[in-house]
Formats: sequence, C-alpha cells, structure tokens
Amino acid sequence: MPGTPIAAEDVKAVRAFNRFYTQRIGVLKRYLDTDFTLTEVRVLYELAHRPPLAARDLVRDLELDAGYLSRILRRFETAGWVRREAAPHDGRQHMLRLTQAGYATFGPLQQKSRDEAARLLESVEPARRPHLIGALQTVHRLLQPQSGTPRQVVLRDPRPGDLGWVVQVHGELYAREYGFDSSFEALVADIAAKFLRDFDPAFDQGWIAEVDGERMGCVFLVRKSQTVAQLRLLAVLPEARGLGLGTRLADACIESARRKGYRKMMLWTQSNLLAARAIYRSRGFALKDSEPNHAFGQDLVSEVWERRL
Repeated sequence: MPGTPIAAEDVKAVRAFNRFYTQRIGVLKRYLDTDFTLTEVRVLYELAHRPPLAARDLVRDLELDAGYLSRILRRFETAGWVRREAAPHDGRQHMLRLTQAGYATFGPLQQKSRDEAARLLESVEPARRPHLIGALQTVHRLLQPQSGTPRQVVLRDPRPGDLGWVVQVHGELYAREYGFDSSFEALVADIAAKFLRDFDPAFDQGWIAEVDGERMGCVFLVRKSQTVAQLRLLAVLPEARGLGLGTRLADACIESARRKGYRKMMLWTQSNLLAARAIYRSRGFALKDSEPNHAFGQDLVSEVWERRL
C-alpha cells in the first residue's frame, strides 16, 4: 500500500539486481557495442513502431529531458534518419517520422538486440526458461502503473502442483505476517495431503483463484461429517488484496456446500487473523467457541465459527 515503509533490505535487493542486470545486458557501455546510446535506440524504436510523433510525445512517454531529446533529434536529422513534417491537424506543429535511411539504420540494431536476447536465453537451461520468462512477466506486471483496466479473476479447480503451491504460500505468508513457525507449514501440508488422498467430489471441493493468469488465492471445502462441511486454507496473496477474492472464495465454498447437501458449515481460525474473520462474519458465520492456546510458536486464541445453510 502507498505510504507503507520500505524495508532497507528490500531496497538493497532491488539495487543489487539493477547492478547485475544492467551489466549483464551491456547498457553501461554503448548500446550493444554500437555508436548509439540506449536512449538513442529507444527513440529510434518509438519512431519506427508508432505513427508520426511530436517531440513532446517522446518527452512524455520516455520521460526525457526536452533539451536532451532535442540534441538527439538534431543528430538524427543531420544524419538523414528523421524528418519533420507539418501535422495534418495543425500546420504550426511538426511531427517526426523515420526516413528510409532511418529504417535502414534501425533494422540492424533491432536484429542485434533480438540476437543478444536469444544468446541470453541460451545460457539458461531449456527446462528453466519458462521460470525466467514467468519471473520477468511478474516483475513487468507488478511494476507497471495500473491502467484502470479490470483485472481478470478466475476461480478454478486445483491442478497438479497447486497443492504444493498452497503449502508454500501458507508457510511464507503466515511466517511473514504473523510470525508463525514451520509447524504451521507442516499442518497445512498434512491438510493438503489429506485432501488429495481422501478427495471425494460428492463431498469435497477446492478452488484456486487466478488474477490475470497468476495464482493469487485458494480455499477448500471438506467433509467434517455427513451434515457438516468445513472451510479450510483460505488465503489471498497481498498483491491481490482489495479485489474481493476472499469473499468470492468464501461464497464459492458456501454455494458448493449447499449443492452437496450439507446443513451447516464450520471453520477453525485464530483471533489475530482479522481480515479472515471479517470475511467470515460478512458471509454469515458466527463465533461459537474460543480457547487460548500456544501454537506455531505463538500465544494465540483459537476460534470455531459456524453458519447454517
């Protein structure tokens, strides 16, 4: 969230990656051992891939200093790579367009960049390349300013590998946010293993919540008795909070329990899980029992919540 203090070690990690990556792709020297800077090539790229642009468009979109851009454009015009032409809607405004010589200059630069990217990928084992591409896409998505476009949310059935992810997410998330030790991760692993081992579609169901194709949340419905269903392992990653995933997952559980013929639902949680408790209360659950206990390396108050269907 905006205004949340940033840990010094997180800043250090970002700066360390920047130093590594800028050196790895060679941007500390002339662009790919050519006579161009990275900024100059980016200006050529924009002019080659977009309709004629005004200089102010490049200043805005590339966040460039106007004077610096002006010097780049003078060099390009002198070399015959860029020409200015009157804007069709306003003869007083000039638009920038690459000339044939400009395209001929940019083409080899673009191919050289593609070849360099291919060589970078060749250094990664084929089986690990999807992980690299996925990580790059995640960085891109998380750092890109929000456009206001609605994000695509999908609740789907678990697939092979999802339950391992569920265990990992719970272990990491609860350790970071609540200080739980590894015994909590062990508990989640036991629950996940039992769900897989004893799964019966007539009584049980699980959901993985995806946001824009990325796993962001989960919940499971399991049989407690012939008439009682239990909601288990509700979790939503921090970067997906605020999208209503928690309530959607809880609602999916409730509707599924009704369809399967259960008469009541219950769940077990801890009193310090305030966000989860708010979801349960908003979905009609009521606190039925609580008891102080020491678990997961913490002094806690465990709670049982129930609701009729």
